[in-house]
Amino acid sequence: MSGSIRDGGRRASWRAGALASLALTLGACNYTSGEVVATIPDDYRMRHPIAIEEGRQSIVVFVGQGRGGLTGPQRDDVLGLARSWKREGTGAIVAEVPAGTPNARAAADVYRDIRAMLTASGVPARAITMRNTMPDDPRQLAVIRLSYPKIAAVAGPCGLWPDDLGPNINNPGYSSNQHYQNFGCATQRNLAAMIDNPADLEQPRSETAAYTPRRSALFEKYRKGESTAITYPDADKAKLSDTGK
Repeated sequence: MSGSIRDGGRRASWRAGALASLALTLGACNYTSGEVVATIPDDYRMRHPIAIEEGRQSIVVFVGQGRGGLTGPQRDDVLGLARSWKREGTGAIVAEVPAGTPNARAAADVYRDIRAMLTASGVPARAITMRNTMPDDPRQLAVIRLSYPKIAAVAGPCGLWPDDLGPNINNPGYSSNQHYQNFGCATQRNLAAMIDNPADLEQPRSETAAYTPRRSALFEKYRKGESTAITYPDADKAKLSDTGK
């Protein structure tokens, strides 16, 4: 009787020990030390994200001492600035006009022409601000700078090289087979510069109305069982040769 009791106690102790070992093993799977190791993200889109912020759009108008008006290309630049401001401007157009320089008088005449062109293009007079400036270097030609704020997509800065790419005692992780810090920065920066509307990064544009006359013509062909392919009457004139017909 006593031997059976001892055997039962051993089995109970063995079961309790097995359950305790299993509990410790499972607990170790869920254990975290809480230590955070700072590493460079391997995805370049996370390392160099494209951010939306308010930037500035500007053009420069060169003014000589003896000229009191705008040239043809300069007029095109000013008109282009007016069109872009109406589409994307978020503030007033600031005109930085030189004062106290050899070309200050000519610059004042040019500014009057610029202001007249901007207002004639639909820019309100209250949205044009003039500010007198002087170049930091007297040897530099003083120019008229037109600028306005707008929402822009930016990325960077690029060119950061905190570690050497090759073996180095100060960079023990060079053999970790991860991207270096500057990897993908130029691609992200160029993509941000090419984005026409930064809102496209956050949400799709709303649908516009379909071209009804063309759609009606295609539906009529489809109803009649005709081909809806687009045919051009002068398509054969662009061919260089009839070989193979």
